Amino acid sequence: MKYRLYIDEVGNSDLNASKDPNHRYLSLTGVIIELGYVQTTVFPAIETLKANYFNSHPDEPIILHRKELVNKRYPFHSLRDPEIEQQFNAELLTLLHNLQYTVITTVIDKLEHQQRYTTWRFDPYHYCLAVLMERYVFWLEQHHITGDVLAESRGGKEDRRLKDSFTRLHDNGTEYVPATKFATLLTSKQLKVKPKSNNIAGLQVADLVAHPSFKVTQARRENKALPDNFGGEIGKILEVSKYHRSPSGKIDGWGRKWLP
Repeated sequence: MKYRLYIDEVGNSDLNASKDPNHRYLSLTGVIIELGYVQTTVFPAIETLKANYFNSHPDEPIILHRKELVNKRYPFHSLRDPEIEQQFNAELLTLLHNLQYTVITTVIDKLEHQQRYTTWRFDPYHYCLAVLMERYVFWLEQHHITGDVLAESRGGKEDRRLKDSFTRLHDNGTEYVPATKFATLLTSKQLKVKPKSNNIAGLQVADLVAHPSFKVTQARRENKALPDNFGGEIGKILEVSKYHRSPSGKIDGWGRKWLP
């Protein structure tokens, strides 16, 4: 069996940091799914959900985007009906609970990093990606399997940056994972980058859980309760059964990592 890590980004990846939450944090969430299971189960389940609520058709598929769903923008305007929204939310939570996948989230507080280190050795995306990849490789090793990585396309220059960062990790390794281990457990030294508009089921799952996972990671970092909203409900699902965790069940440091 071959697994894939689907990556979604939340926040701002530039070097600028401020107290503004929109610029202060960068979070990368990876969702690990077995590729055969994507084909037989994940993709059909998501397509059925979209067809039932948004009239999605194979010739013109609708792509699930969390932000548009939350704001009930076209083509998700049917959610403006409170009854339909309640039914959809219940089905989506059930789907996210029942599907088999593993989640890893890394968050960097750019302001704290800048105050602590004054200069950047690598850009924030590389820091987050390195930590995410370390945990993905540990997960692959733990399960005696191999896998690759697919990230959502952000455009020409951004995609080049993502691929260069991935190649650097693959070729040089990190402080904790040697390059030989990356080469052994990853089936490709190239990061796959595709737009979500390609109707990739794994990227849509990652999009749905990435922001809730960031907020859960932040809440736990600050010793707060989970958000009292729909994202918090997704967060409960992640904590109960989806986060990568240690053999003793510890999530922090395994399925969630806060930087610096």
